[in-house]
Amino acid sequence: MGMLDGKVALVTGAGGGLGSAHALLLAKEGAAVVVNDLGGSRDGSGGSSSMADSVVAEIRAAGGKAVADYGNVTRADDARSMVKTAVDSFGKLDICICNAGILRDKSFKNMTDDMWDIVVAVHLKGTYLVSKAAYDRMVEQGTGGRIIMTSSTSGLLGNFGQTNYGAAKAGIAGFMRCLWLEGMKYGITVNVLAPTALSRMTEDIFPEGVGDKFPPENVSPPVVWLCTDEAKDVTGRQLLVAGNRVSLLSWQVTPIADQPLDKGTWDVAQIGRKILDSKANWPPINPLRG
Repeated sequence: MGMLDGKVALVTGAGGGLGSAHALLLAKEGAAVVVNDLGGSRDGSGGSSSMADSVVAEIRAAGGKAVADYGNVTRADDARSMVKTAVDSFGKLDICICNAGILRDKSFKNMTDDMWDIVVAVHLKGTYLVSKAAYDRMVEQGTGGRIIMTSSTSGLLGNFGQTNYGAAKAGIAGFMRCLWLEGMKYGITVNVLAPTALSRMTEDIFPEGVGDKFPPENVSPPVVWLCTDEAKDVTGRQLLVAGNRVSLLSWQVTPIADQPLDKGTWDVAQIGRKILDSKANWPPINPLRG
């Protein structure tokens, strides 16, 4: 017996890397899986059915249930079609993991409008479109559901040369932090994953020899657990997963200056001194780097 017996899942960008690891483990735990992948290159160009087909074949060879979908997450019709594929093939949709993504890294000085637009479209708009189609179906079914969005430490904490990617990933986190509040009414949990893993997206980002310590398969167990009935009360959270380390990231509020309202508005020089005097107590911008 698997923890997801009888469940139906949709995973976008599931033809390789993290997405395929998620899909394979979902199937191992008993879920029927819609394996979505456009089959394009890392920068989003091109397309092929081979990546999704390969993962479906692997799931079926192991005795699981899966179908392929080749839709583009940036197209509303394709997003709705992914959900329709789940319903037509397996009768319902319980789980949606938005994982599809691309990279167009450049320093901001060299960033172009096209680089910005395509990355935001795939990550942020794509997550919205697929989540919207899945959420609407889950509400209609009336049996709850699980939505997991993929963010990144680039968006939550920052990374050089990824202003487009980081902005999109931060947007996904903000999206989640609003949607989970609405999903509670319907028993739909919404969480964010910020993974560290070796894949074709990251193979030239890790220093030599470091990436092998972070196989994508290590990220999937906590993600798949979030899809189970046991996780019904875990929602609105940001999980950082790197290797076997799972961390909870919480945005925090650190008061640095205050005065009674009856004393009037801050004097500019006065508030400036207060801000500078408080710097020693500020938390690090990126706690992973100090």
